[in-house]
Amino acid sequence: MRKYFIITVMVLFGFECFAQQKGIPMVEVKNLDNKTVKTTDISNNGKPIILDFWATWCKPCVKELTAISENYETWQKETGVKLVAVSIDDARTMSKVAPFVNGKGWEYEFYLDPNSDFKRAMNVVNVPHTFLLDGKGNVVWQHTTYADGDENELFEMVKKVAKGEEIKQ
Repeated sequence: MRKYFIITVMVLFGFECFAQQKGIPMVEVKNLDNKTVKTTDISNNGKPIILDFWATWCKPCVKELTAISENYETWQKETGVKLVAVSIDDARTMSKVAPFVNGKGWEYEFYLDPNSDFKRAMNVVNVPHTFLLDGKGNVVWQHTTYADGDENELFEMVKKVAKGEEIKQ
């Protein structure tokens, strides 16, 4: 009986610890200027953050970031949201990210995760994988893959977060 009690306590404690760690883990990534940045330093003055894992070779990723860019300025004015795009391109293709981004004219904050440390820490399996963080940096919503129109659902979630509403997923 004691054995079951201990296992139950460990399971409950484990779930409690997991529930408390909703924020992004501390991992070091590089910005496009090759400077090291701690992921825990990603912030937006208490406003929502879209954290998007993508790759230059991923067509749905490019479609998603392009679709968002068409409305991004409006989204920012309405909600104050900031999009942080994390490229999972590896060491072989990492040098293509900055020219690719500049060619697209995307106005996001970009980071490189060539060793996939951040990707693993966030349990990202496939890209695109989009997370929505509240003003405190907690993950409140996430979505994988991309289909035309998914950016509309994302913006609805951003508006809820900006108003302080709870998101049930």
